[in-house]
Amino acid sequence: MTDIICGIDEAGRGPLVGNVVAGAVILDPSQPILGLKDSKKLSSVKRELLYQMIKANSMAWGIGHATPEEIDRINILQATMLAMQRALHNLMERFQIKPTLVLVDGNRTPVIDIPAQAIIQGDASQPCISAASILAKVTRDHEMMALHQQYPQYGFDQHMGYPTPQHLEKISTIGLIPGYRLSFGPVRKIFNGDKHV
Repeated sequence: MTDIICGIDEAGRGPLVGNVVAGAVILDPSQPILGLKDSKKLSSVKRELLYQMIKANSMAWGIGHATPEEIDRINILQATMLAMQRALHNLMERFQIKPTLVLVDGNRTPVIDIPAQAIIQGDASQPCISAASILAKVTRDHEMMALHQQYPQYGFDQHMGYPTPQHLEKISTIGLIPGYRLSFGPVRKIFNGDKHV
C-alpha cells in the first residue's frame, strides 16, 4: 500500500500579535503543483497563486490556529504544536481521509496518533511541507491584512506583526490593541506599563 503522506508546517511563531497558524496538506500525485518551495522564498504574488492551486488541486488540506491567549497560557512552542494538531484534525474532518505518515517541518512533531517524522528545513525539501507552509503563511497574512483594515495606524500590512523597529515604535507610542501576545518580551514591557488602546 502506498503511504498517504501529509505535510505540516506553521507560520507566525515570531510575531508579537495574532494567531500562530498551521497548514496540513496531502498532495495529489496525479495533479502536481509546480513551484512549491519554502513560503519565505516566494513573492507574495506567487504565494497567493500557489495557495489557490494547493486548495484546488490537493487531495486534502486543513488549517489550524492557536490564539494569542493560548500562546500566553501554554507558550509559543506548545501553541504551535496545538495549531498543528488542529490543522491535521481539520484536514481529516473536512476530507474524511487519514494520512499514514505525517512529515513536519522542524525538529519535533506534535502528539498525534499517526506515525510522524520531523524534518529540519523540510519546507525546502518536501513538497507536501512546502505546500503546508504556503497555506499557513498566506492564511496568516490574510489575517494580518484584516487587522490592518481595522487598525491601519499600526502598519500590519508592512511588518505582519513581527517586531520591526517601526512596529515597536508604534506600540510604544500608540499602545496595545486586543490580540497582542502579552507573554512576549516587548509586549509585556508595554503591558506592564498598562498602555492599552
